[in-house]
Amino acid sequence: MSKPSGNAVLVRILDREYQVACPPEERAALQDAAKQLDERMRDIRSSGHVIGLERIAVMAALNLSHELIQSSKSGAANAAPDLTPLLSRLDKTLAQFE
Repeated sequence: MSKPSGNAVLVRILDREYQVACPPEERAALQDAAKQLDERMRDIRSSGHVIGLERIAVMAALNLSHELIQSSKSGAANAAPDLTPLLSRLDKTLAQFE
């Protein structure tokens, strides 16, 4: 396993490693997000209804986005951190493997 350089963080999603640039103060949040995404993608893959990494990732992203929208409609968004920059970085990293 290679070590991330500088402010990069190494995350593991569906047994693949991704190096993501991240300021030190956001490292824990990024690792938590990667863990949650990994769990979601594993659940989707184990259901057997979706095949292929890209499709699994899209389904996980849609599910997480839907939950975020629902929570913002219920007023819970003020209590949750803004995940937009984190999701953007993850999208860019995943795009490198397409």
